Amino acid sequence: MTGGWRKLRLMAAGLAMVAVAPAHAQNDKMAPIPIPAQPTAITLNTGELPNAPVKESWHSQYGSVFARNVTVATLTPFLPDPAKATGAAVVVTPGGGFRTLSMENEGWDVAKALNARGVAAFVLKYRLNQTPADLATFAAPPPPPGNGHPLRRPDPAAMMANLAPQIADARAAFALIRSRAKEWRVDPDRIGMVGFSAGAMLTMATTLNGGDAKPAFIGNIYGPLGAMPAPADAPPMFVALAADDPLFGEPQYGLIDAWRNAKRPVEFHLYEQGGHGFGMYPKSTTSTGWFDAFTRWMAMHGYLAPKR
Repeated sequence: MTGGWRKLRLMAAGLAMVAVAPAHAQNDKMAPIPIPAQPTAITLNTGELPNAPVKESWHSQYGSVFARNVTVATLTPFLPDPAKATGAAVVVTPGGGFRTLSMENEGWDVAKALNARGVAAFVLKYRLNQTPADLATFAAPPPPPGNGHPLRRPDPAAMMANLAPQIADARAAFALIRSRAKEWRVDPDRIGMVGFSAGAMLTMATTLNGGDAKPAFIGNIYGPLGAMPAPADAPPMFVALAADDPLFGEPQYGLIDAWRNAKRPVEFHLYEQGGHGFGMYPKSTTSTGWFDAFTRWMAMHGYLAPKR
C-alpha cells in the first residue's frame, strides 16, 4: 500500500465526520423530497451495495438537492450540442462526506456548464455509506465533545473498506464512457474527472489506484491537499480551495508540491474566501470564479477545441 493511499484513508475518515454547509446558507433545514425522475441515468455494473437495508432517499437543503443511502451506482450523461462538441469529456463526482451526494450544485449544474463549452459530462451517483432512514435522525447534530460525549473519529481501516465500492463505481463509469465513445462523440483518450470534497477524494483515489480508469486530467475542488506521491504519469491537475475552508483551508498543500516535484502540470487557486461547498452557488466571493478558471485551464490544455 502506498503512502499516498494511506493519506487518502485518513482523509476519508475526516470527511465522514463533518457535514459543512455552504457559507451563504448556514441555517437552511433539510426537507424530504421525492426521488427525482432521472430518465437518462444508466445503472452501472457494480451491483448493489452489500448489507444495505436502507433505501435511497433525497432531500432539499441550501436551495439544492441531495441523494442519500445510494446503494446502486448510476451514470447520467449530459451531452453538448454536436455542433459545439470538442470530443472532451468529464466524469463529475459530487461530494457529501460519502454520506450524501450534492447532486445539483456539484453535479447537474456543473455538467450543464461544461456542455455549454462543448464538453460532454457524466454525473456519477456513486454508492454511499449507510445513514439512518429517518431524515430527522440523520439531520440531528451530534452531541458536542465533553459532558460524557468524547469526540469519536471513524476508524480509517473501516473507511478504507467502505471506499472500495466508490472506486469500483468510478472505474465502471470510465469503462462505460469508453465503450460508447463513438455514440456519445467522445474521444476515449480525453476523458477527465472533477470532484468536490469527498468527490475530490474519489477523484484522487481513482487517479492513484483506479487501474484502467486513467483520467486524462483531473480537478480537485475543495478536496484534501495532504502530501502524497505523484505517479510518474500523473495527469494534469487543477485545484481550487478557499483559505477559510473549515476542513482543508490550513496551509498544508503537499499535494501541490508532489505534482510540481514530479514535474507534472498543476494549477492551484487559493481563494481568500468561499468556505467549503461553494460549488456552482452564486456568491460574492471570488471563489465563484473557479469554474471559469477551470475551463480556461482546460482550454490551455487543448480540451475546449476538437482534437487536431
